Amino acid sequence: MVKVFVDSGSSIKQEEKEKLGVEILPLKIMLDEKEYLDGVDLSIDEFYDALINKNLFPKTSLPSLADAEDKVNECTKNGDDVIILTISSGISGTYNTFKMLFADNEKVRVIDSKCAVGGIRLLVHEINKYREESLDFIEEKVNALIPRIKIIAIPETLDYLHRGGRLSKTAKIAGNLMHLKPLIGIDTISGQVKMFSKSIGIKRAMLTLAEYLEKNECDQNYMIVPSYTYNKENLDKLIELTDDKYKKIMDEYDNLDPAIACHWGPNAFGYIFVRNNKKEQYFT
Repeated sequence: MVKVFVDSGSSIKQEEKEKLGVEILPLKIMLDEKEYLDGVDLSIDEFYDALINKNLFPKTSLPSLADAEDKVNECTKNGDDVIILTISSGISGTYNTFKMLFADNEKVRVIDSKCAVGGIRLLVHEINKYREESLDFIEEKVNALIPRIKIIAIPETLDYLHRGGRLSKTAKIAGNLMHLKPLIGIDTISGQVKMFSKSIGIKRAMLTLAEYLEKNECDQNYMIVPSYTYNKENLDKLIELTDDKYKKIMDEYDNLDPAIACHWGPNAFGYIFVRNNKKEQYFT
C-alpha cells in the first residue's frame, strides 16, 4: 500500500486527512514571536486578527524534519511505500530538504507538486485512483497531471505577495498602476508565482477569470477547487459569472490555511482546475 504525505501548503485540513487518505506535515508559522503549527494550533480567526488588525506579517518555515522522518520511517518499516507531495519548490524549500532527507530510502518518493493548495488536492485525488499500483506508475501519473493544473486568483492587493518574497517589486508596481486587477497564479511548469493577465477593475477581472475556464478548456473529468482568503463574497460573485457546466464540478470552498493565506492576503479568490491536455493555453 502507498501512504501519502502532504505539507500544509496543500491547505488540506486536519479534519479531511482521513477522507483523503493523507498525513499532513504542518509548516511552521512564527507570529508575534510565537511559533505555531499551520492548521493545528493557530485558528483562522486568530491569524486574520493578527494580519489585518495588528498588522503582523508571519514568517513561515519548513515542517519539523524529525517529525517527518519518524512518521515516514514508521510507514516504510511496516512495509508501505510512501509518496511525499510538497508545495512547489519555486516558493518553498520543503521539496529540496525532503529530497535530501529521504534520498537513501528506496521506498520513499518525494514529488515537487510545482503548485500549492487545491492543486495538491487534485494530485491527491489522482493518486487515490492508483493506490495499489507501483511507486513508478503513480509518480508517472502525478508528473503527467502537474503541468495541466491551473491556479489562478485575484488578490485584493499585491503587497502581501511582494512582502513574502513571492512577487518582484517590479511586478507589484506594474500591477498596482491604474487600478489594474491582475490574475496571479502559480505556473506549474516553473513552479513560480506569475502574473497571467491584467484587467481594469474587479468586475472585469472576475469576468476574465470566469472565461478563463472556457478559454483554457477546463477538463470536466476533474473537479474545480474554488478558493478564497478570509471573505468569500467575491468568490460567490465569480461563481455567478461562471458557466453552469463548471458549477456542477466545483468542490467545496477552500478557505486557505494561514501559511499560504499570509502571502495572498485577505480577500483574494480564484479557481484551481485541470486544463484539457490537448488545448493550447490561452494565457502564457
